[in-house]
Amino acid sequence: MNDTWKQDPRLRSMNPEKIQFLADFAQELNQTPKDQTLAKFIALSSQAQSRGITFSDQETKLLTDILLHHLTPADKSRFDMLYTLSQKLASRRG
Repeated sequence: MNDTWKQDPRLRSMNPEKIQFLADFAQELNQTPKDQTLAKFIALSSQAQSRGITFSDQETKLLTDILLHHLTPADKSRFDMLYTLSQKLASRRG
C-alpha cells in the first residue's frame, strides 16, 4: 500500500491520535495476507474501542476506502453484503 491516503483532505481535521491509528492499521493491512484482510478490519472495531477511539461517518468512510483497496474480490462481495446489512439494521434503530 502506498501512503497517498495520508494526503486525503479528510485527514486535515482528524485528531492526530486517530491518524496514527489509521497509519498503524494501514501498515498492518499491508502485512496481512489478502484472505485475512476482512477479519483484520473487523478486529479494528474492538481495537479502537479498547483505546477509546471513535470515528465519525466521514472517518469511517476513509477506513472503508483503505479496506476496499486491499480486499480480494470475494471479500469485497462479503463486505458489501455486511455493509448493506449493517445499514438496514442501523435504519431500524433510528
